[in-house]
Amino acid sequence: MKQDTSLNVLGETLAPCSSQPLTGFFRDGCCNTSEEDRGSHTVCVELTAEFLAFSQTSGNDLSTPRPEFGFPGLKPGNRWCLCAPRWQEAFVAGCAPRVFLLATHLGALKHVTLPALKQHALDLT
Repeated sequence: MKQDTSLNVLGETLAPCSSQPLTGFFRDGCCNTSEEDRGSHTVCVELTAEFLAFSQTSGNDLSTPRPEFGFPGLKPGNRWCLCAPRWQEAFVAGCAPRVFLLATHLGALKHVTLPALKQHALDLT
């Protein structure tokens, strides 16, 4: 699989999102993407209990460990490369998790707006 160029939503080099737990479509710790990444795992977030509950009721249980897939289950406070369309759904529902812009891939902008991401940014100065 060929990765898209590793730029963040600010047009700079993409920063890592998380190695504990290891995240990303490529499980490289970054929110890199490619044509094969149908879910667009491009938004680096800090998970909250509210968002994890929202995701579970929306059909994507991120909290339950799935050892058969090497998935540890996620907890509030974990950083994770979230699917951009799911972040957008949570944004509309009023429970979007906070975002690390420097670690959010430029590809996220196909699904969400930069102003919306900036409203939830943890790393704006």
